[in-house]
Amino acid sequence: MQISPISFDRFNALADEACQERIRAARARLGKKAVLLCHHYQRADVYQYADLTGDSLKLSRLASQTDSEYIVFCGVHFMAEVADIMSSPSQIAILPDLAAGCSMADMANLAKVERCWRELGAVVDVENAVTPVTYINSAADLKAFCGDHGGIVCTSSNAGTIAKWALERRPKILFFPDQHLGRWTGHNLDFPLDEMVVWDPDLELGGLTPDQVRKARLILWKGHCSVHQMFQKSHIDAFRAKHPDGLVIAHPECNFEVCQAADTVGSTEHIVKTIKEAPAGTRWLVGTELNLVDRLAKEVLPQDKIVQFMATTICMCSTMQRIDPQHLAWTLENLADGNVVNAIRVPEHEARLAKLALDRMLAVS
Repeated sequence: MQISPISFDRFNALADEACQERIRAARARLGKKAVLLCHHYQRADVYQYADLTGDSLKLSRLASQTDSEYIVFCGVHFMAEVADIMSSPSQIAILPDLAAGCSMADMANLAKVERCWRELGAVVDVENAVTPVTYINSAADLKAFCGDHGGIVCTSSNAGTIAKWALERRPKILFFPDQHLGRWTGHNLDFPLDEMVVWDPDLELGGLTPDQVRKARLILWKGHCSVHQMFQKSHIDAFRAKHPDGLVIAHPECNFEVCQAADTVGSTEHIVKTIKEAPAGTRWLVGTELNLVDRLAKEVLPQDKIVQFMATTICMCSTMQRIDPQHLAWTLENLADGNVVNAIRVPEHEARLAKLALDRMLAVS
């Protein structure tokens, strides 16, 4: 029999150390009933409890494979939505803090994407000429939109493979919400920049002319990651001037100039793998979120590898930071008492179409 849920107010003022004790106790009570998934960008005092870690693609796969009753997702809202979509109906996906969103995902919403689709339809035959591709960093209803229109989901790991799949079906791609990942993907497919146009959802026809739409092969949504846009080519230039033998690695959410200037570009999983497998004594400048960079720097220091953060100012994902020990302790204690808090449930019709787009991604990649 359930008891009344514990109010978060009782946890809000708890010291981190007290929360850590309560997290450990609640996890012991739950046993295998709950699994904790943590994205690489999670803060260290939460990440330490992860059962499974990774980037968006890896966690999407893991969410579909776990058999725990509760999937506690230490990440952001769209990740918990994916966990709900990919898991069985008997499982419950939980986000410890419902305020943990994604500013990039918020830059594209269904109303604006549907309007874009209608406006494109006045210029080209969208259903036969354009494949919608949404970055996994998007809401479930946008994944459902792609599922309903012959489209697909991508991650930073598989964007190139997904783009090739899309272009085999239709000559154009509408890519949202991150223009930088889309542009870097198109660049790697040898698209000239003038065939990759930016769609501004606040302007009529995205601020483009009909001729620009007809010529474009990649239509890039005007969106970005607030963390990765902080990295600049000047940061790389300063690093190379000081460390000529140093290596630069960047996430494809960085702007085009940063990606061009880097030695290698890839997802968080790629960044971790590349640096861990690099020769001892190497020095790295890394363009991605601070929590991951700090964690990686500590892990490889015994191999005499030096890892430093690209920006000169602190850049961390503020919404990822919302999952703190207080929210995690509150969530787990409630679960241990039989109370589900902050369950993420995608509506059935939306989940069905979104899963279609996600399944296409997993099959292709």
